[in-house]
Amino acid sequence: MYSHIEEKMKKSISVLERELSEIRAGRANPKVLDRIQVSYYGAMSPINQVANIAVPEPRMITIQPWDASLLKDIEKEIQKSDLGINPSNDGKIIRLVFPELTEERRKELAKDIKKLAEDTKVAIRSIRRDGIEEFKTKQKNSEITEDDLKDAEDKIQKLTDKYVAEADSLAGAKEKEIMSV
Repeated sequence: MYSHIEEKMKKSISVLERELSEIRAGRANPKVLDRIQVSYYGAMSPINQVANIAVPEPRMITIQPWDASLLKDIEKEIQKSDLGINPSNDGKIIRLVFPELTEERRKELAKDIKKLAEDTKVAIRSIRRDGIEEFKTKQKNSEITEDDLKDAEDKIQKLTDKYVAEADSLAGAKEKEIMSV
């Protein structure tokens, strides 16, 4: 009865998790490359599908394409992206060296994280509102009783509280990670 509402809230949380994983925290995380795609035989493909990605050191990512002709394209796409890192290419491997985060940049990232969490919480509350409206409509149409409506509102509020707390927890953990690097 409430599974579709909970499913939508879970999707909001998974979007937040994905967005937070793409924020670099001074350590090299291959997930920052997930959004970058290159043209491979006419189709746009994520870098991790056309190259071997490794993290040999805490602040370095290496990218070794399976097809050497892709080196220049991968390098160009990384430069065009919003990563803000200049790739170095030795003819076989592309290296991305992540600089230490400045205090100012950490604070900017913390602000971004708070905004992402707030957007997620707004989405979850919107799902709550739509869910409650759905049950109010059912009650108006005499499909459920007033007690059923009250019960539904309580259960939907509990789901909302659970997923809002999860969004806060995820954001808090990421913020702590960024501030402690």
